Amino acid sequence: MTTDTTTPVVDVYIDPTCPFAWVTSRWALEVAQHRDVDLTIRLMSLYLLNKDKDIPADYRERIEASRGSGRVAAAVQADHGAGALSAFYTAFGTRWHDQANKDLDAVIRESLAEAGLPAELADVATSDAYDEALAASHHAGMDPVGDEVGTPTIHVDGVAFFGPVITRVPRGQDAVRLFDAAVTLAADPHFFELKRTRTERPVHA
Repeated sequence: MTTDTTTPVVDVYIDPTCPFAWVTSRWALEVAQHRDVDLTIRLMSLYLLNKDKDIPADYRERIEASRGSGRVAAAVQADHGAGALSAFYTAFGTRWHDQANKDLDAVIRESLAEAGLPAELADVATSDAYDEALAASHHAGMDPVGDEVGTPTIHVDGVAFFGPVITRVPRGQDAVRLFDAAVTLAADPHFFELKRTRTERPVHA
């Protein structure tokens, strides 16, 4: 009997301000501690995803207000690479999600500093200089999944799917079991959806 030793290629597409993407990305990092995976954090944009959709006014206001974080993250990804994006996102998410610091300008500045990135990248938040780069990353992540999804979106060995949407980060072998189950379902070309009503918000701690 032969054993498949191929390292799965896993791309997790996130918007920095999405709480569900934050939990799922932490789960993916947990999986990488227990399983050999080629993991990369990449960008999508809630602003671009919802730009032409009829959404509630308060949600529209929130994603408009937080648009700058995606722009800065796009600059980090484009000019400094995936590793720098992951470091920036971890610093950003720790403040924004775990610590509930919603001062976007301060969170961006502090996160750039923690990740060892140039402070002037904060200026990109109010610039369109990296909008094309952000759009390219967004479409690379979202187009293969379809129109009726959001974030988190994961690609495993080129197979793209929405989710898994989880509200707590599983640890150890629980994290690995969830990964194996998600990959098994996503790999079936005739499997499309498994869902139930969500009864709690993400728990970030």
